[in-house]
Amino acid sequence: MFTKNSCHFFNFRKILVHFKTTLIFYVFIIPNIVKQSNRNTMKKIIISIGLFTAVIIGCKTKSNSNDLKSLNLVFESKSSSSVTGTATFTAMKGKVTFVAKLSGLTPGIHAIHIHEKSDCTAADGSSAGGHWNPTFKKHGKWGVGEYHRGDIGNFIADGKGNGTITLTTDEWAIGGEDATKNIIGKGLIVHQGADDFISQPAGNAGARVACSAIIK
Repeated sequence: MFTKNSCHFFNFRKILVHFKTTLIFYVFIIPNIVKQSNRNTMKKIIISIGLFTAVIIGCKTKSNSNDLKSLNLVFESKSSSSVTGTATFTAMKGKVTFVAKLSGLTPGIHAIHIHEKSDCTAADGSSAGGHWNPTFKKHGKWGVGEYHRGDIGNFIADGKGNGTITLTTDEWAIGGEDATKNIIGKGLIVHQGADDFISQPAGNAGARVACSAIIK
């Protein structure tokens, strides 16, 4: 009998090749062998083919779904702002794609970072702690020299106060044992101003105007 763990024993490329060979065997060879057999024998063969096919399809579907993980988050307004928005983290094939959409901002440049804690209880967002920096680097610009794993960067809010930012990286993970990549249990903070990428330890980006906990 197949169990929920059976999928781990299948190499799908090899299985599909064997399945094609087996199908040909069942369709073209077995019928000739069982011409003189009773109907029950043929029924057993047909049932076996059906079960084998179902397991392959089920395991393949499960494998594909396990490759994809996603988080959908909502921002809370902080520091007496009217900033709201959503964020998504989607993990696929070893990379995580982050998308944030915000409104209620003042027009211009704003910073967004991942912070140490998934705690947005403080009115000014300070409960989220400092920047998430599991590799103990200096604050900086993402992808240039030293930077925190939480140094997402700046984005622009248009004249209506709406802004969007997207980042795809293999330096994050949704869950897992690698604490230097796992974003679960951290916090997202949007700042009133821009990150200058120089000032330590956080880029002098001003007040925290929105916060979201990164939790499942």
